[in-house]
Amino acid sequence: MPLQFYNTLTRKKEKFSPINQGEVRVYTCGPTVYDYAHIGNLRAYVFADILERTLKYAGYEVKRVMNITDIGHLSSDADSGEDKMTKGLLREGKELTLPNMRELAEFYAEKFKDDLRALNVEIPKNIYYASDYVKEDVELVKKLEEKGYTYKTGDGIYFDTSKMPDYGILWGAARNREESKSRIAENSEKKNPEDFALWKFNSELGFKSPWGRGFPGWHIECSAMGMKFLGEQFDIHTGGIDLIPTHHTNEIAQSECATDKKPFVKFWLHSEFVDTGSEKMSKSKGNFLKLESLANKNISPLTYRFWLLMANYHTKMNFVWEALEGAETALKRLYGLYLGLGSEIGNIHGEYRNKFKEYLEDDLDTPRALALLWDVAKDENMSAADKKATILDFDKVLGLGFENLKEEEIPEKIKKLAEEREDARKTKNFKKSDDLRKEVNSLGYEIEDSTLGYKINKI
Repeated sequence: MPLQFYNTLTRKKEKFSPINQGEVRVYTCGPTVYDYAHIGNLRAYVFADILERTLKYAGYEVKRVMNITDIGHLSSDADSGEDKMTKGLLREGKELTLPNMRELAEFYAEKFKDDLRALNVEIPKNIYYASDYVKEDVELVKKLEEKGYTYKTGDGIYFDTSKMPDYGILWGAARNREESKSRIAENSEKKNPEDFALWKFNSELGFKSPWGRGFPGWHIECSAMGMKFLGEQFDIHTGGIDLIPTHHTNEIAQSECATDKKPFVKFWLHSEFVDTGSEKMSKSKGNFLKLESLANKNISPLTYRFWLLMANYHTKMNFVWEALEGAETALKRLYGLYLGLGSEIGNIHGEYRNKFKEYLEDDLDTPRALALLWDVAKDENMSAADKKATILDFDKVLGLGFENLKEEEIPEKIKKLAEEREDARKTKNFKKSDDLRKEVNSLGYEIEDSTLGYKINKI
């Protein structure tokens, strides 16, 4: 089966082929680093990681670029409201200066990278701060100005969406026009409700430009960096589903108008929300969890990665602790099965590998890929060494950390209790045997009986 993905642009699953043979260029919308990322945000990066790993597994070279937004992101889709980086500085009692803004950004960018490492997400080599590419933003706005797509208001330079007949094609033009009247109608100086800022004036804090001191618009930053590092056309653009109606829609508009309607990106791939109850996780609503929140409940970040992979990336997921605890039990069971395979590594099973590749190449079908992983682990017709080789091969994409697993040393106290329990079983003292099993469980271990004896596992 050829690689195929669900393309938001065409709203259907399509066969994928790169612009340049053998090479795939990918842009991932990175975080706005004014606060910690929440676990809903992090789903987009686990998804992008699985995508990159799948492309490499299929034999492609991948060049992936990710931005760090440290300027210009306002809280409202109407290009108004509080600047998010300013909000972060005020929250932490710091003076509003560009150096302080960058210091804040670098702090939270590192915390974000720590989260990615904990989730076993391969951090892209090409990560760039938006504030380092204001020159490129200005050049792109000037190009749009020269082509007649801009106009000036009291608060900035805006893109005139009426000059682009198919504006909103990513979101669905008719739907976009209807909904935009309510979502971006705050600025009375706009010619059209959907028009968006390319440059926002700020005489006290900002960067110099031909139009006055201020900040580039949030959307122009991604277009400018994408074009600089990946070219005027590239293969795949990823992000969360919340970026479709404004950010990615506006990226398409300004990029294609600047390059005389040259298609900006071939495939747009979006991950769905992680909800808490019936609501999307949101920092502004205060209903979000950091990755650290899981650690506080002794749940590993890889358990969260495993739980995310149990659903397709464009399926909405409802976060409940019970589901995550169930995923933790399942992952530990998989780890136990793997550790029981011994140290020898054999050959990758060809039929299983072909099925795994087929599932992943069918729009990153991680649920079926995980089911296949269980099949391998339980297949009694495979040697332990071949199982181990096949699981390690699958994990090049799944990233669940099998290669780093080590048999944990069982404490002497647990070993002694297990021996006492075994003696009780042999003398048919079943009450004592059950009591000792419960005591072992209470200390975080379990005893697994078989015809060959017993085995102690960490719960």
